[in-house]
Amino acid sequence: MRLGGTSFKTFVFYPLLVVAFELWLNDGRLRLEAWALPLLAWGYLQYRLAGRYRLRLGGGGPGMETPPERLVTSGPFALCRNPMYLGHLIFLAGLAFSLRSWLGAAFALAAAVSLQLRVRRDERRLGERFGEPYLQYCSRVKRWIPAVF
Repeated sequence: MRLGGTSFKTFVFYPLLVVAFELWLNDGRLRLEAWALPLLAWGYLQYRLAGRYRLRLGGGGPGMETPPERLVTSGPFALCRNPMYLGHLIFLAGLAFSLRSWLGAAFALAAAVSLQLRVRRDERRLGERFGEPYLQYCSRVKRWIPAVF
């Protein structure tokens, strides 16, 4: 996890800021919603496990700075074209809900906009790299949520 990178921000920096803000706002107490805590684990695990899967099958680096050498269309990538980024969003939603935090919700919304822009750029690069097989993959697998969009 690179300091200053998206993963560091999502899984370390934003949670620390949100917790500190909520402690300050609520006189040193956190208002936890236990039902939302599993979203934190789900989002982080989805990010980590999908990332390991992509590295193992596709090669390249952990991010698009070193793009994959092979197109990965199986496993979590058969359900969603961006399971790692989706893991970020699930985690941030869990952060906002579990702490009932407007700041956490703002980070989640900002991340959704930022990741949507990044995904469009990544998809152009992957289309150039893998050509028709990638375009066929895009036509049958949704960008974010399986069978929805």
